[in-house]
Amino acid sequence: MMTDPIADLLTRIRNAQTAAKISVNVDLAKMKRAVLEVLKEEGYIEGYSMGEVNGKPVIDIKLGYRHGEPVISDIRRVSRPGLRVYRGADDLPTVNGGLGIAVISTSRGVMTDRAARKAEIGGEVVCTVN
Repeated sequence: MMTDPIADLLTRIRNAQTAAKISVNVDLAKMKRAVLEVLKEEGYIEGYSMGEVNGKPVIDIKLGYRHGEPVISDIRRVSRPGLRVYRGADDLPTVNGGLGIAVISTSRGVMTDRAARKAEIGGEVVCTVN
């Protein structure tokens, strides 16, 4: 039984990039898909597609590389099941002086910290990506 599916997603991405894999499969979930959509829009992954492996629905993530180096240098889970982290619009974290992103789950969906600040809404800080 998996207790934190988002942490599993981030760990699989981190491990696959360390091993220089082109793609990685994760189990299908709405929240994972929303986080992946933000990563795709920001250019951290090349894309993702839905598929099936042994009759189970999965998401195939195509990882991003530039000049042979992974685009994602650091990806960390902030809010977790044992300690949820919520921030208001004024208190949202900036990652690496604005060069990275924080993925925020808001009442209007999952978005980056910049988009949440612009919309003047806060939410749960899911993870940071650099």
